[in-house]
Amino acid sequence: MKKLTFFLGLLGLACISPPLLAQDSFDPDVLYQEARTLILDGKYPEGRKILFRALEKYPTYADLLILLGRSYAWDGKNDSAAIYLDRAIEASPTYTDAYAANLDNLFWADRLDRAEEVIAYAKSKFDQNLPNEIAYRESRLYYYREDYDQAYSQVMDLFEKGYKSEGVLRYIQNLQRLRRNNAIGTTYDYDTFRGELTPWHTWSVYGRTRTDLTGSLIARVTQSSRFDGFGTLYELDAYPSLGENSYAYLNIGGSSASFFPNFRIGGSIYFNLKNAWEIDGGYRYLNFGSNTHIYTASLGKYVGSWWLNLRLNVIPTGTGGVSTSGNFQARYYFKSAEDFFSVQLSTGVSPDEENRDLSQLLNSYRFRLGYQQLITDRVMIFGYSGYSWDELSVDRIRNNFNLSVGAEYRF
Repeated sequence: MKKLTFFLGLLGLACISPPLLAQDSFDPDVLYQEARTLILDGKYPEGRKILFRALEKYPTYADLLILLGRSYAWDGKNDSAAIYLDRAIEASPTYTDAYAANLDNLFWADRLDRAEEVIAYAKSKFDQNLPNEIAYRESRLYYYREDYDQAYSQVMDLFEKGYKSEGVLRYIQNLQRLRRNNAIGTTYDYDTFRGELTPWHTWSVYGRTRTDLTGSLIARVTQSSRFDGFGTLYELDAYPSLGENSYAYLNIGGSSASFFPNFRIGGSIYFNLKNAWEIDGGYRYLNFGSNTHIYTASLGKYVGSWWLNLRLNVIPTGTGGVSTSGNFQARYYFKSAEDFFSVQLSTGVSPDEENRDLSQLLNSYRFRLGYQQLITDRVMIFGYSGYSWDELSVDRIRNNFNLSVGAEYRF
C-alpha cells in the first residue's frame, strides 16, 4: 500500500511539474502585451496581476514598470504610479519613455517641483540634449508655471524640427491664445458678381491685446462700399479662458448700415478633449431689421500637421421649421501653428459672416482656399480666395468671386 501511495505521489508531481516549469520560463514580452490589452480596456487590477508576476522575475524590465506606473496614473493613483515610474528611470536612465511617463504623472499630480528635478536628471543623462518627447514636456512644465512665452519658444523649436506628435498643434494654438501680445492688422475684401451688381469693396482694421479677464480682446472696425451705399460695422471679440482645456468666444457688434446687422451678439464654448479632438457649441443673434437666432456646433480633430473641422448651424424659421448650413474646413500647417494652407467647403451661410443677410438667400454653396504665414517674428500676412453660388430664388443664382488679403503687425 505504501508503495502504491508513493507511486501515485510521483505521478502527481509529474503531472504538476511541467506547467510550473513552463510558468517559470514565460516570455515577459508576451505577458506585457496581455497586460497592456487589459489595462487599455480599463481592467487595471487584472492587468496589474500579470505585471506583478512578470516583475518578480524581471524587476528591472523598464517597459513593465512603465506600464504598471501608467496604469496607476490613469486610475488616479498618482503616488503609487510615481513609485514604479521612478524605478523605471533607475532601471533605464537613458530610456525616453520612462521620463515621459514619469513627467505626465507628475503633471497630473501637480508636483511641478518634482517634475523639474526629473527634467534636470534627464539633462544630466542626455548631456543636455533632451530627446523631443522630454523637451516637449519641459515646455509643458513652463506652461503649468504660466511662463507661456518660454513654453511657446521651446515647443516651436521642436515643431520646426519636425516634431508633430498628436496634440502638439492644439497645444501651440492654446499658447498663442494665452501669450500676452498686442497687434494691429488690416484686411481688404473684393467681391465681384459677374456684372449683376457693382463690385463690393470692404476694408477692416483691428487691434488686439490681452487681459486676464477677457483673454485675447479684439476691437474691429469694418467699412464697406456696396449697393451704391457706404456703411461701418463696429465689433468687439473676446476669448476668455475657462481652464486648461476650455475657453470661450464672445462677440458683440452693430451698424446703422442696411447691409450690416443693426445688432449682433454671440458666444461659443470650446472644449479640448483627449486624442486631439475639439468640440464647441454656441449661439448667435443677428438683427437685420428682423431677428435671427442661430445655434452652432462643431467637431474638430488634429491629425499630424492637419486640422479638420466640421461645423453645423441650425436656424429656426418664423414658420416653426428650421434651416441648416454646414461648413467643412481643413488646414495644413507647414512650418508652425500660424503658417498654413486651408480649404473650405460650405453650404448655407455662416452666422459669423457679417457681410450677408441670411434672410436674403435660399441657399449658398462656397469653395474657398486660404494661405497664412508669419514672415517675421512681428509680421503676418494672409490671403483667401473663394467662389460662391448664392440662390436668391428658385430660378435665380448669383455668382460671387471673393478675394481677401490682409496683414498684421505685432508688438
